[in-house]
Amino acid sequence: MPRVLIIEDDRAVRDGVRLALRRQGHEVAAAATGEEGLELLRSFRPDAVVLDLMLPGMTGLEVCRRIRAHDQVPIIMATARGDDTDIVVGLESGADDYVVKPVRARVLDARIRAVLRRAGTTDDPGASRVEHHGDLVIDRAGLTVTHLGQPVALGPSELRLLLTLSASAGQVFSRQQLLEAVWEHNYHGDARLVDACVKRLRAKIGEPAGSPHYVHTVRGFGYRFGPR
Repeated sequence: MPRVLIIEDDRAVRDGVRLALRRQGHEVAAAATGEEGLELLRSFRPDAVVLDLMLPGMTGLEVCRRIRAHDQVPIIMATARGDDTDIVVGLESGADDYVVKPVRARVLDARIRAVLRRAGTTDDPGASRVEHHGDLVIDRAGLTVTHLGQPVALGPSELRLLLTLSASAGQVFSRQQLLEAVWEHNYHGDARLVDACVKRLRAKIGEPAGSPHYVHTVRGFGYRFGPR
């Protein structure tokens, strides 16, 4: 049974989401503040977090950053506004996905299950277990990545994105193709998920600003993995 932590200050929304997710088969804990949510994160040890962006006191963005400082648990950000700036900032802070409130229970359940599949992602069993790409080493069977010999802590979306791109090095993927392969979305407006995740991935694998070694932008289309 997936364990989900809800961090939401609106009691009616919090109780409604908690009840709906329980009906969908999730074990749920809920917090009204960021501080309480961080405490529950340690004791409840959820498989996924649904995090309200607009929390009082410690904001959802700060909560997201604090979680990402030590934990790669999947985070789905909930925002009352579909404002692009808010969403992009939240994604760049480390969220794996987002939903706009009011959230339909089935939509949220589908997003949670999708992000959990990414967290437990596996690759082609016939593929080489370990790939060396310069200073970057990808272990597809062990689902680990190292750069310059040091382990790289990747969130589920970042790892799945890297596995998808590197499995077909040299192939150009559109944002829409990556959105469907990694996030299981089919709405083209969510392409910002791809761009934000690429930005986080590049930072974690040591890509120099403006001159990436591994994940290259194909202007006007999407991304590809491999040497120039």
